[in-house]
Amino acid sequence: MQELEMLRAILDSYPYPIVFVDNDYIIRYMNRNARYHYYEERGYHDLIGASLFACHDAPSSVEKIKAAYEGIRRNGKEVFIGVSARNQRIYMQGVRGADGKWIGFFERFELNLQK
Repeated sequence: MQELEMLRAILDSYPYPIVFVDNDYIIRYMNRNARYHYYEERGYHDLIGASLFACHDAPSSVEKIKAAYEGIRRNGKEVFIGVSARNQRIYMQGVRGADGKWIGFFERFELNLQK
């Protein structure tokens, strides 16, 4: 099994959505659960290669996302975004390339066990 195929299988096994976005806020990867969530449940199409702001277009959302990513780039720490309507906690985590430079971030969901 090739490394890329193995990594895709691992990410597709994660039971919640994961979306990777590059430095230009272009969606580059969605795991199986993200594709289902955004395409089947939310009705979006063809998000890979599209701007993240195609589905987060409210000015307040754009500002919040950009500020969160700038914070990640300054301090390297994951950012808690909030809790979804499905009671899932949403986080943004920065990603660095092999050379140590920021290449983007991923948004991940997890079950909210806090009350």
